[in-house]
Amino acid sequence: MHFDELMTKVGSDQNVTVPTTWAQGRASFGGLVAAMVFDRMARVVGPGRPMRAMQISFVGPVSPNEPATVEAEILREGKAVSQVMGRIVQQGEPRLVALASFGSDRESDIQVEALSAPEVAPVDQCQPLEYIKGVTPEFIQQVEMRWAFGNLPFSGKGGRELGGWMKFRKTPELFSDAHIIALVDAWPPAVLPYAKGRVRTSSLSWTLEVVHPRPVLEPGDWLLYKASIDQAGVGYGHTRASIWTARGELVALSRQAVTVFG
Repeated sequence: MHFDELMTKVGSDQNVTVPTTWAQGRASFGGLVAAMVFDRMARVVGPGRPMRAMQISFVGPVSPNEPATVEAEILREGKAVSQVMGRIVQQGEPRLVALASFGSDRESDIQVEALSAPEVAPVDQCQPLEYIKGVTPEFIQQVEMRWAFGNLPFSGKGGRELGGWMKFRKTPELFSDAHIIALVDAWPPAVLPYAKGRVRTSSLSWTLEVVHPRPVLEPGDWLLYKASIDQAGVGYGHTRASIWTARGELVALSRQAVTVFG
């Protein structure tokens, strides 16, 4: 199943099973499950209130090929902002819990332009990250990435930056916030180029903010992702990232805390 098919499934039924083609080690791809719970949360909010910020806690792995339930409820609905909680439950246990703020536009005299996108090589001049069975995560079959910043994972070369271009291999029918959420989490943790051999990492928490008014995104557009390390040590890493359109327009801001096993 490609991404749009899974989102359609989540929209019509709270119960869903993630196929192994979306696996990330023993778990399902974090960007996908975050997008699934976001989609369910967005459906309980009235129109005209896009998602502004979302905090995600990866409580446990959402196992592929096992039934899971995607839930959402409104905690509070104010004049402009709706606060929503969502979660994914599997085998009777919460595996992902999320809080999100959906808000309508407000009148304001404060207007500050976003920081410019970094200089970067064009997509066709960047190294592709190919799917290699047994080496790369299974979900790389679904997401195309072109390396533009930093060193490769497990190279032992270090560096504080990592990222590049990204899009879905199968062009979606439209480019929604759910698509953005899934793509942003596709990149490996920025700490992995420090590893001299294969080590396991896992997202502990993730905060994502989508900028509005959101730039126009057409199906098939590439997005640019650049992450940097704030600090890493004692088995944890703290990173932040920005995401832009190919025209240099800011789309989203991301922060993650990751666990490093080894």
